[in-house]
Amino acid sequence: MRKKYVVFSALLTLFAFSSRKPGTHNVPVPYPEGFRNWVHVKTGLIGPKSKIFAQFGGFHHIYANGPALIGYQNGKFPEGSVIVFDKLEMVEDSSGNISEGKRKWVDVMVKDAAADSTGGWSFEEFTGNSRTDRAVRNQAIVKCYNCHAVRKVNDFVFSELKE
Repeated sequence: MRKKYVVFSALLTLFAFSSRKPGTHNVPVPYPEGFRNWVHVKTGLIGPKSKIFAQFGGFHHIYANGPALIGYQNGKFPEGSVIVFDKLEMVEDSSGNISEGKRKWVDVMVKDAAADSTGGWSFEEFTGNSRTDRAVRNQAIVKCYNCHAVRKVNDFVFSELKE
């Protein structure tokens, strides 16, 4: 059943991006509907003792669509790969139990050969639970790519598939 869903997810993703024309990577990255049903790549937690807690503290769940799984397996992400970075607040109760809080943002990377100035990826960040409030827009080089550039050898992807 899981394989059928991955194939179905891959087909939907390819269909969603097939209308994009070469050279038009400025077409807005769509919100990745249903991404929590995709393959869960890994989860990270940045706690209050971390130097980057103020900016990145909380839970980081990473999801991949069908084409992106190929990239995680062989290191080269095919066109139409979508990786989602779901960032949620960390909430600690008085007993020290930690749980997920509100969603802070959803970052999306879409493999798009036309996005040659950003390593073949288009980027977007949706704020909170919004499917329309965008934080990156046409600032992908400054807000995303400059950081991802250090991972060129990994096709600009930080995460690795957790088995």
